[in-house]
Amino acid sequence: MKLFFFIVVIALLSLQALAEASLFGYNAGKNFASIKRDDEESDVLAAHKKHYSGKINCSNACSSRCKESSRKKICHRACRACCKTCNCVPPGTSGNTKACPCYASLRTHGNKPKCP
Repeated sequence: MKLFFFIVVIALLSLQALAEASLFGYNAGKNFASIKRDDEESDVLAAHKKHYSGKINCSNACSSRCKESSRKKICHRACRACCKTCNCVPPGTSGNTKACPCYASLRTHGNKPKCP
């Protein structure tokens, strides 16, 4: 009986080692072109971060966004929360959500748009 359990444990360990070896071989099989492409993509991202201006002034952006709202305090509170999360506010007083997809994708618990 002990011999049976010993053989099962050895078989499981062998399968695990084989699986890890096949994963290693899969990752090592990347060709040079794909590695070069990954490097180019990271260079583009690094350049974007280098020239990125930083955080926006959410108070000013939300003031212009909520200036025509009938409930200004509620609009400002929701807009500032969305702005802090997404670091952008769409231009204009409503719509234009393509300019900031993150802002447009935030939802309330009732699955309504959170951001004004």
